[in-house]
Amino acid sequence: MKPISKEAELFDFLKRSTYPDLVKAKSQMSRWDCYSPKGRHRIELKCRRKHYDTLLIEKKKFDAIIKVCENNLDIPMYICSTPSGVFAFNLFWVEPDWEINRRNPATTEFANGCRVEKEVAYLDIKEATTL
Repeated sequence: MKPISKEAELFDFLKRSTYPDLVKAKSQMSRWDCYSPKGRHRIELKCRRKHYDTLLIEKKKFDAIIKVCENNLDIPMYICSTPSGVFAFNLFWVEPDWEINRRNPATTEFANGCRVEKEVAYLDIKEATTL
């Protein structure tokens, strides 16, 4: 399989392989990217150009998706692609160790290269389901 490097490609891969009912979030500014009505999975997608054994998740995004899932009885999923595969985490099953990271760019998809402080955790791919 060719590495997935864009969220649109990851969405298409998931729709073909795992979630045939997958739909995109209504708002581009949503704290989650897509939803499986049948599985009741609310999903945050990320694509990393380089493989890491631990995958970064922002606390703001984690907290937001947990809250909306608790309110709607959904399952919060974090699905991240790297050149080595696609890794899925059920966020109800992980216990993140949060830390302040000052090396993060303000955004990953845009030209803003400013570094900002973010509270993040690193999820070990050993705890993920490989898709």
